Amino acid sequence: MAENPNPTGILHLLGFPLGRSLTARILAVNLIPLLVLASSLFFLDSYRRQLLDERFKLARIEAQITAEALAGATRARQEALLVQIGKEQRMRVRLYDADGNLSADSFTLDEPGFSFGDPEAAPLMEDIARWTDRAVNFAAGAPSPPLYVEPEREHADAWPELARVREQGLSQIELRSAVDGTPVINAAAPVGVNGATLMTTRNAVDITHAVRDARTSLLIIIALALIVSIVLSLYLANTIIEPLRRLGRAAVLVRTGREREVEVPRMHKRRDEIGVLARAVSDMTAALRHRIDAVESFAADVAHEIKNPLASLRSATESLPKVKDEALLAQLVDVAAHDVRRIDRLVSEISEASRIDAEISRTTFEHVDLAQLVENILRSREDRGENNGRTIILEPGPGSLSVMGVALRLERIIENLLDNAVSFSDDGAEVSIRIASQDGRVIAMVCDEGPGIPEGEREKVFRRFHSDRPEAEGFGNHSGLGLAIARTIAEAHDGSLRVEGRPDGKRGACLVLDLPGV
Repeated sequence: MAENPNPTGILHLLGFPLGRSLTARILAVNLIPLLVLASSLFFLDSYRRQLLDERFKLARIEAQITAEALAGATRARQEALLVQIGKEQRMRVRLYDADGNLSADSFTLDEPGFSFGDPEAAPLMEDIARWTDRAVNFAAGAPSPPLYVEPEREHADAWPELARVREQGLSQIELRSAVDGTPVINAAAPVGVNGATLMTTRNAVDITHAVRDARTSLLIIIALALIVSIVLSLYLANTIIEPLRRLGRAAVLVRTGREREVEVPRMHKRRDEIGVLARAVSDMTAALRHRIDAVESFAADVAHEIKNPLASLRSATESLPKVKDEALLAQLVDVAAHDVRRIDRLVSEISEASRIDAEISRTTFEHVDLAQLVENILRSREDRGENNGRTIILEPGPGSLSVMGVALRLERIIENLLDNAVSFSDDGAEVSIRIASQDGRVIAMVCDEGPGIPEGEREKVFRRFHSDRPEAEGFGNHSGLGLAIARTIAEAHDGSLRVEGRPDGKRGACLVLDLPGV
């Protein structure tokens, strides 16, 4: 199968200076049809040849009819016919006897029927037209006919066409060129059977004028098309390139960070591909800014959270050489070990939080039965004794409870929600997990019997490093990233994670995982 031609390669072969400017390329592409149209100027030579062929046929017929009319006519009648035909047909008619001598000439018998143009006296436009004729003929490779020159001795043998008629007895045509470049057609024919011959001479200026008129009309069309093409090309280039330049400048500013709030044009009124691109770049820039802000905020939070245990660890390690009391020394070692575990927990949680998006974006989602997944998690937690005496009840609803996702990450959400519920529930309290299918969504609700979360504080629990723990728990046992990680995973699955009050109105809070069902 043949490959599609490369437009850039074609333009390069045609000699267009493409460079790096899209305007030049658009203009070049729009000029190619005009160049093809302009090349039709060279085919005007074919048009001229067709006119000449038709005129040759007409000249031959005229010469033959005139010769038949002169044959057998009296001398006076022949001269009268020469004068009449010369005036009516605007041509020169010459009659030669059997010896080749000029017997009669319409130009000497009466006023000439035409005269050749004088190039020296012609106006400037005529000179330009002749120069254009020569240039086009040269470019088209058209043959140049010999110059029409009257012989010094007026005899039939001085004209090759008459010589052939006398020799062959058949009509002949010869094309020559006048001094002003117009064609001159000589037609020769035998007159009767006594050896006399006839020659007609016509200056076919109308052919030249017809070709020039056609060329002028074509040039006017090309010029108008060129102007329209350039104007439309510049308009098209401005319509395409100027928005791209604006987007490019905004992208450079975003890349270099020279302006914190770079206004990326959204081009709301444009409904074409440029508008789609502008809005996509604007949205991408906003998402990039949001991601950068989140990274900066996360980095600041990380630095702050790690700084506290590091300061405590440093204080403890610096105090160790100075302490002699065994009990105090053991206490300092416990503090240092606790800070090390806290830092290790923070680093692990921070590492996981930073790579969740990237990992999920590269992972293929699978069908996951959320009820079965929760049941497996509860069985595993019971075996490990992680419920700390709290009773966890699973209440799966009817219908399909399957979702598309990464089972390992969905398990992490459920684990975090259960850890949070167990942490805030009293000993012997009940934690319920209700899973239901609703309007094409799968809703998992984990409810505890803890102190609950005021409505104005519910979004704060999803902030990174937010750690509002029960007083019974030791300080530093939680990183404050659990619910933030859980929400990130939920959103990566096109879902959401939110806090609600208990639907039964009792004391406590419910964390609601909302995922698209299958």
